[in-house]
Amino acid sequence: MYGVKMEIKDNAAIITGSGGGGSGRAIARRLAREGAKVVVSDIDDEGGRETVVQIKREGGRAAFFHADVGVEQQMRALIEFAEKTLGGLGVLVNNASAPFRPDVPLEHWVDTVQTDLVGTMYGTRFAIDAMRQGGGGAIVNISSISALWHGRTKGGGTPAYDSAKAGVIRLTTGLAWLREKEHICVNCFAPGWIATDEVRSYWEALTPTQRLERGAPARLLDLEEVAEAVVRLARDESLFGRVLVWWSDDSPGLIPWGDPGYRELEAIVL
Repeated sequence: MYGVKMEIKDNAAIITGSGGGGSGRAIARRLAREGAKVVVSDIDDEGGRETVVQIKREGGRAAFFHADVGVEQQMRALIEFAEKTLGGLGVLVNNASAPFRPDVPLEHWVDTVQTDLVGTMYGTRFAIDAMRQGGGGAIVNISSISALWHGRTKGGGTPAYDSAKAGVIRLTTGLAWLREKEHICVNCFAPGWIATDEVRSYWEALTPTQRLERGAPARLLDLEEVAEAVVRLARDESLFGRVLVWWSDDSPGLIPWGDPGYRELEAIVL
């Protein structure tokens, strides 16, 4: 059940990385349907403007602002844009992510960490100042279930991506205190495989046996399921500093508060 609900309607909501056809756009459209004044942000100007068109076609309110989340001044300008043009900031979804490159696991480390972790830190820090002035708000950070695995029994993943997403989780849990002090709820969503075009194409090409062998789920998370999870984290004020995990085959669930991050240990003689 919900706790106290934060009002989303008529609040400004920024969604980074919302210019593509994946989770960011789905989240932006869903928040617009909830009545939010949406700021679509991406480095893909054409895609970002297309998201705005779709939102307005559905009767929502939206504007586009170009920003590379890994560039501090651009993130500061993005937050200021929401404050000055839409009357404040109520919701920030740190969704932007660098391209996932499992074929070159030792390359692009800096770019990946700069976008996925440092960009999330920039957005969170500047949003906190903006939300303080408005009396509170909600920040939802997007991580990945891959950040929780302590070693892979199957292939896949990249060290930089997994490290950055693990940092996003720790950033989130470390800011739980903002709820009581500043009325700002910071939460995190760590999904499994999401049905973006690229992932779906790869997944559909696998047989059920190949999916099992490669550690792939039996189904993909629908984009609307992702958007629903983000909205829940944004509007439920009883949740703060929490991590919502949703492996595609399972039901969503929160990591227990204070969880040490492991279930059992293998004995070792020192």
